[in-house]
Amino acid sequence: MIELKNISKSYSTGASPVNALVDINLKLKRDEFLAVMGPSGSGKSTLLHILGALDSPSEGDYFLEDINIVDLSDRELSRIRNEHFGFVFQSYNLFPELTALENVTMPLVLAGKPPGERREKGLELLEMVDMTHRLNHFPSQLSGGENQRVAVARALANDPDLILADEPTGNLASSQEEEILEIFRNLHEQEVALIIVTHNPRVGSWGKRLIRLQDGGIVLDSPIAHRFDPTLLPQEEGGR
Repeated sequence: MIELKNISKSYSTGASPVNALVDINLKLKRDEFLAVMGPSGSGKSTLLHILGALDSPSEGDYFLEDINIVDLSDRELSRIRNEHFGFVFQSYNLFPELTALENVTMPLVLAGKPPGERREKGLELLEMVDMTHRLNHFPSQLSGGENQRVAVARALANDPDLILADEPTGNLASSQEEEILEIFRNLHEQEVALIIVTHNPRVGSWGKRLIRLQDGGIVLDSPIAHRFDPTLLPQEEGGR
C-alpha cells in the first residue's frame, strides 16, 4: 500500500538545517495498525505528516500503490488526501461554527456529494461512534471525548484506506481514551489501516506493530504481541 524509500526531511532554521527525519525506509500494508513512538523531537509528527501527504520530504521517494507521489502537484496531493486518508488530531480540528453532523459531512461537501447522500452518510458515521444524540450540537457544547468521536467520524467520511491519528487521546481522560481506542480497534477489524502517533505506552500498545523513532531515524520496528508489554513499550516522558 505505502512504501517510503530513503525519506529525509530537513528544516532551515538559521545557520544550520535541522534534520527531522533521516533515511527512513518503511513499508505499510493494508491491514496495518501501526503505533509510532519516540521521545519529544524524534520526528513522530513529521513522519505522520509526510505519510499523510500534508508535508513533502526533502529527499527520498514515497510510493502509494506503486505510484511515486513526491513530485505530484498540490492539487493532486489534495485529491489523494481526500480520497485515501482520514486524519484525527489531538486538538480535534473541528469547525466551531458547524454542528457535529455538519463537521462530519464537510469532506463530502468538498467531494461534491449531494445533500441527501451527505446527510445519510453523516448519520451513519455518527451512529457508528455513538453520537447521533448530539448531531445538532456544536463543538463548544461537547466534551473532549465527544469532540474526538466526531473527529473520528469525519475522518471516515470518504471511506479512507488509512486513518492517521496524531496524539488522538492526548487531551482526554483515561475513560474517554479507552472509548476512542475501542473505536480504532473496531475499525481495524473492519480492515481500515491505522497509524497512531503517541508518547503514551498505554495508547501505543493497542497497535499491532511498533515503530520507535530516535533523532529522526527508526531504531525499532517490531510486532506488538501483548498489550502493555513493558519490553516493547517502556515508560517515557515528553510529547512529540
